[in-house]
Amino acid sequence: MKLACRLLEALSGGYTVVRGQFGSFTCTSPLRAQHPPVTLQRGYCTRDARNVKPLEGVRILDLTRVLAGPFATMILADLGAEVIKVERPGSGDDTRSWGPPFLGTESAYFLSINRNKKSIAVNMKDEKGNKIIQQLARNCDVFIENYIPGKLAEMGLGYNDISAIAPHIVYCSLTGYGQTGPLFKRAGYDAVVCAMSGLMHITGPEDGDPVRPGVAMTDLATGLYAHGAIMAGLLQRSKTGKGMHIDCNLLSSQVACLSHIAANFLNGGMEAKRWGTAHGSIVPYQSFKSKDGYLVIGAGNDQQFSTVCKVLELPELIKDSRFKTNELRVKYRKELLSMLSKRYSALCILGPLCRLSGVRKVYGELEDSITPG
Repeated sequence: MKLACRLLEALSGGYTVVRGQFGSFTCTSPLRAQHPPVTLQRGYCTRDARNVKPLEGVRILDLTRVLAGPFATMILADLGAEVIKVERPGSGDDTRSWGPPFLGTESAYFLSINRNKKSIAVNMKDEKGNKIIQQLARNCDVFIENYIPGKLAEMGLGYNDISAIAPHIVYCSLTGYGQTGPLFKRAGYDAVVCAMSGLMHITGPEDGDPVRPGVAMTDLATGLYAHGAIMAGLLQRSKTGKGMHIDCNLLSSQVACLSHIAANFLNGGMEAKRWGTAHGSIVPYQSFKSKDGYLVIGAGNDQQFSTVCKVLELPELIKDSRFKTNELRVKYRKELLSMLSKRYSALCILGPLCRLSGVRKVYGELEDSITPG
């Protein structure tokens, strides 16, 4: 709480803090003209325009935890925003304990999505802590939270409460299912929404069970949408002088990412299914097993397909009328993939890789997550 009070004093005052070897400077947010000048807490070697980040001078009060929100604010911090992360006293963000692995006392998971942030612990249910959050909000450009709808309003920290004392604020709410509707009170978790959105239904082996993606794509997609919406909100505020409330939720974000899957059904009646590593509308576009590993080929047009056939020394496939166009290759998918799979299984990866080198990048070796090609 003492740290929070000191930070609050720094944000509310108009003084400069000395920063050691890199010196110090005072700046005022171009988007927050009513606020007094404050000193950013990170050092910069120079004030050359080449080193000024796009969001420098923008201050964000981050009440989010776990992944979607912290991912959004990390991107904004990377772009130069000053992010003040508010955590529970004692335990902090849940992900601090999500390990192993750990780096010291912090989990690698937590560190991976919380770089470039300042962190304070505040008990928002306490009257003094509540006032600290309100005062911080007055001196910030963005307020972002991921509480169940209505929870912060009960504490006097909802959008209506904050916008009343800080009409300039861009207030972003991240939820599982939105601010209204039959599911709005339900907590949102990546795996659950991944299933409900249909993403898990289309992920996994063609003849196998649904599979959750290897990373939390629903949370990450929502974080990306939120960061973009916040950027748009700041731009809009620069035109109107007024803040806004952004409603961003996991389910809507993930459904939006299904893109052509939904369009295929709505326009062509094609029901979604699992394809493994393959693509429902492009052939060949998948992994093939070789003697010593897997090679992924993506032939997105007829010229690239011709190149693949030449590299594999299968010129007869180029002349085969069944494979002249992608539409035909999709129609005769089973026959074509059988021929390609047979050829790949007789090769070591290095051979095709060398011959494909520099050929419009239609290929890639399948690597594990720590040995990228």
